[in-house]
Amino acid sequence: MLLRPGNALIRAATVTEQSLLTACRTVGQAILPAAGFQPACPAPTRRVPLHRFASIALPLLLACALFAQQPPELVAVVAKPLDRKLPLPGEISPYQDVEIHAKIAGFVERVLVDRGSAVKKGEPLATLDAPELKTQRAEAQSKVQAMQAQRAEAEARLVGEQGTYDHLKAASATPGVIAGIDLIVAEKRVDAARAQVTAVEAGINAAQSAVKVIEDMQQYLELTAPFDGVITERGVSPGALVGPNSKSLFRLEQNSRLRLVVAVPEPDVSGIAAGAHVTFTVPAYPGQQFTGTIARVAHSVDVKTRSMPVELDVDNAHRQLSPGMYPTVNWPVKRSRPTLIVPGSAVAGNTERTFVIRANNGVAEWVNVSKGVTVTPDTIEVFGPLQPGDMIVKRATDEIREGTKLK
Repeated sequence: MLLRPGNALIRAATVTEQSLLTACRTVGQAILPAAGFQPACPAPTRRVPLHRFASIALPLLLACALFAQQPPELVAVVAKPLDRKLPLPGEISPYQDVEIHAKIAGFVERVLVDRGSAVKKGEPLATLDAPELKTQRAEAQSKVQAMQAQRAEAEARLVGEQGTYDHLKAASATPGVIAGIDLIVAEKRVDAARAQVTAVEAGINAAQSAVKVIEDMQQYLELTAPFDGVITERGVSPGALVGPNSKSLFRLEQNSRLRLVVAVPEPDVSGIAAGAHVTFTVPAYPGQQFTGTIARVAHSVDVKTRSMPVELDVDNAHRQLSPGMYPTVNWPVKRSRPTLIVPGSAVAGNTERTFVIRANNGVAEWVNVSKGVTVTPDTIEVFGPLQPGDMIVKRATDEIREGTKLK
């Protein structure tokens, strides 16, 4: 009996393209990707004859049966020392950074530097003019001179009173010549004159201290650099009235030596060693590597980022680098003991856990792990209750349930 297109048997045996698409998806998604192919199904616009459907479906069904009989591929957990470079973002900042303000009120008389000026410690940056300080100093000096004149008078009085006392005391040696009360009064006058001299001297010292204070304040009329560096901001012009509560006049940064701050992830802090040299790169100089020295370690993990801040000192004598740059630090990752390495495809996960599937007497066992660093494009470091040599499923999925026979 010939099968013609209009035959009732053919019509009954034909299937819609949607049915074929469903079969193709069900079988092809499970088999073809594992073999390196992408399943291709015809567009659902035509009806397919039985002989065409059989020529496509039969190989797929045979492949499905073969795939169902093949156990998952197993690989061994490997333990080996991990010594690699982990790229971490960092931030470069000045070794010292200060905003310079006016300590006293005054008018800006001269500005001696500008943005980008390199200055040395003690070098003048600007000068101020405060006329009232000159007046205060003149008044304080006049007071010192007046007090010194008073001291001369007090000392002369003391000399006179002391002479009178000495004369009366000598005369009192002859009975009846000097009354006893006169000698006592003369002694009291000497004490009073001496006290006056002491008081005047204290006044002179206070006046001289006032002059010294004013002279010290006048020194603040010249603003100087507290350390070697570069002026990165200038916020003042001649004639401006400035004071302690005004905005900063200059910003000075020390950039001949820099700080590089990098946040090291918690699993990698064991490789930190003070004094070690670490290389890094910056986008401004592609292909060029710079070196920093580990100088300061926080010894405290940030609970939000789970990382530990580490500071590197960077020599920048040639001033190639600038504060504010974001370098990529080649952080050395070293473990104190060999680490466990598995294929990246062997680590599966869901919303509750991350795990690998270990073959335990031929039965699937989910083992919780946490991921470490990526060792190669195909392998990853893991932490968990695994042992070197444990056999695990190479391509893990949560569809392989615990207790499933793997052989």
